Amino acid sequence: MSGPKAVCRTEHWLHRDRSKRGARMTAKKTQFLIEDLISKIFQHQFPEGKLPAERVLAQDYGVSRYTVQQALNRLEGMGMIHRQRGDGIYIRRNVQKYPMVYNSATQIQYSTLRSEMLSLRKIKAGPELIRIFDIEASEEVWEFRRVRIMNYIKTQIETGYLPCTLFPYVDRESVEDSIQNLAMEQGYRISRFMTTYRPTQLTREEAGLLSCKKGEPAFCITSRGYLRDGRVFVHSNITAIHYECTYIVPFNKEVYLHRRNRHKEKDK
Repeated sequence: MSGPKAVCRTEHWLHRDRSKRGARMTAKKTQFLIEDLISKIFQHQFPEGKLPAERVLAQDYGVSRYTVQQALNRLEGMGMIHRQRGDGIYIRRNVQKYPMVYNSATQIQYSTLRSEMLSLRKIKAGPELIRIFDIEASEEVWEFRRVRIMNYIKTQIETGYLPCTLFPYVDRESVEDSIQNLAMEQGYRISRFMTTYRPTQLTREEAGLLSCKKGEPAFCITSRGYLRDGRVFVHSNITAIHYECTYIVPFNKEVYLHRRNRHKEKDK
């Protein structure tokens, strides 16, 4: 093909390619800015508990105001900072004192995170769930399946379980809202989560639900939630695409030395 139409089509694809490259570069700059600001917050480089103004950050990092705003929106969504109109950008109190995990869900505004329930039913607990929840063989658990939607894109499929002894009543609204919120509404005090990540590939069913192709790479995320009294209140398996995760955890010298010395002893 030659002539004006061919030239027009070529220019269209070149423009589209440049746009994609530009979007990737902007995302990379935004991610670097987020990570560097978090690093400086934990290094106490903002002693007054206040970040520089957007204009100053843009100049310091050599990026656009838009990139700075995107980064600050993500930090605000994580709960790291809060903005006071006309007064500036403040770091939340005590944010440096605790281990923190930022993933694809916590890095977006909560208003753009929602779930669609696929199913909800009571089932008899099998051997694995009996062990996880430490319940009797005759007891039932709630099984729910939902699709997590972030920024209007389907990114996760979750199959979760709740012991009926802790949650006698569960409905669609609870599943499509927040399991943590459901637990807190019941008066339970959440202590911690144990989470395991491993690479996987999408099955045909998962690919259909997430509008992807079968075999595309994904993360399999297994999680248990614990109450203050030690009981497990939720167990879930999540298949996630477009997933990112950043950890900020204290260095445990005792554990490090134990592992190092144990390795040396094996080499002798």
